[in-house]
Amino acid sequence: MTHGRAVAVMVAAALMWSIAGVVSRLLQSAQGFEVTFWRSAFNALALVLLLSWLRGPGPLWASLRGAGRTLWLSGLCWCVMFTAFMLALSFTSVANVLVTMSVAPLFTALVAWAFLHHRPPARTWGAVALAGVGIAWMYGSQMQGGDARHWIGTALALAVPVAAATNWTVLQHDRSHAGKTTDFMPAVLIGAVLSALITLPLSTPFAATAHDLGLLALLGVLQLAVPCLLAVAVARVLPAPEIALLGLLEVVFGVAWAWLGAGEAPSAAVLGGGTLVLMALAGNELLGLRRTREPGAALG
Repeated sequence: MTHGRAVAVMVAAALMWSIAGVVSRLLQSAQGFEVTFWRSAFNALALVLLLSWLRGPGPLWASLRGAGRTLWLSGLCWCVMFTAFMLALSFTSVANVLVTMSVAPLFTALVAWAFLHHRPPARTWGAVALAGVGIAWMYGSQMQGGDARHWIGTALALAVPVAAATNWTVLQHDRSHAGKTTDFMPAVLIGAVLSALITLPLSTPFAATAHDLGLLALLGVLQLAVPCLLAVAVARVLPAPEIALLGLLEVVFGVAWAWLGAGEAPSAAVLGGGTLVLMALAGNELLGLRRTREPGAALG
């Protein structure tokens, strides 16, 4: 895969990830835990079929049977991300959820600093400060309004970048200490299955219509399973800062879809604060990408 093709594939993955918000607003009857259950269940089914097709059913089940503690911890992180994201969308706006989730790269840098002793560069600390201002701007209006549903949705959305940062740290620790590189793609399947099992008892009685099931199957397959596999393939070609930068397109696409497709216009506070957050993230990743391309950077 060439660099240009890898960039195109990552943009396509971000575009697929971004449809969750607008599609969830088109559901007729399914709500809350039921939405999460069906999306995770369809995701698990799609991953079983896709991974079995790519690797063969034998190696897939062998990797699951021999899954160690690290793989299960990564799967638990995926479970939190899958579950918290859809529940957050039922409490607050798509823009709030996506902008809150977009701070995952900064959370990751902080968690790696605390647990792996990776020292973030000055640019990352600056990005953390600027993103903090943007988040305070976004949620200051909610504090004044006293809308409890927005606060619940925000808390659930925050669980996604926290889980993502934990997951990244687990992967980094495994790569630096294990004698061999663990295949973590089955962890995505573990996370989908755990999410479906946890939310199943809270989803009954089912209310989803055939229309809803079709949309939730679309989310499970096209919005989760396929882009996850694409992102794994791209990670072999693109550096991490470039992947993180391209991943921010999910926020832009997602807010636009919800605005155009469901009439969910973001508030002025979300637009202003969200712009600061995205500027902080984009600036941090662009500077990091430039640093990796400088001659002698690897020595430095």
